[in-house]
Amino acid sequence: MAAVKNISPADAYTLTKKGALIVDVREHREVESKSFDVPDVMVLPLSRFSSSFSDIPSKTKVILACRSGHRSASAASMLMNKGYKNVVNLQHGIMGWEHAGLPVKKQPAQNPLTSLMKMFRKQD
Repeated sequence: MAAVKNISPADAYTLTKKGALIVDVREHREVESKSFDVPDVMVLPLSRFSSSFSDIPSKTKVILACRSGHRSASAASMLMNKGYKNVVNLQHGIMGWEHAGLPVKKQPAQNPLTSLMKMFRKQD
C-alpha cells in the first residue's frame, strides 16, 4: 500500500483550477463557519465517510481536506484502500489554505450574547 501524498495549499489550489475536486471531511457545523471558496467542493463528513465514499468520482483527481490535515489523511487512506488512485491530502487543511491567502468563505462572527437572547426570546 502506497503512502498518502500530502500537497501544499498552493499546489492544491492549482489542481482545483485544472478540475480537481476538494472533498472536505469536516463536520457540517465546521464547514458552516469557514469553507473553501472554489467551484468543486464536496462536503462528506468523516463520520459518514465509510458509508458514502462511493459518491466520490473515482476518475477525478481528489484532494482530501479537513481543518488541519489529520482527518483527511485518514480519509485519503480509506479511499486508496478502496482502489482510488488519484488521491492526495491537503497538508495543514483549511488552516494552511487560509494561511496561504487562498480563497475561503466565512460566516460572519456572531456575538454570543445575541445567540443567548434568541434562545430566551418569547415567541409570538
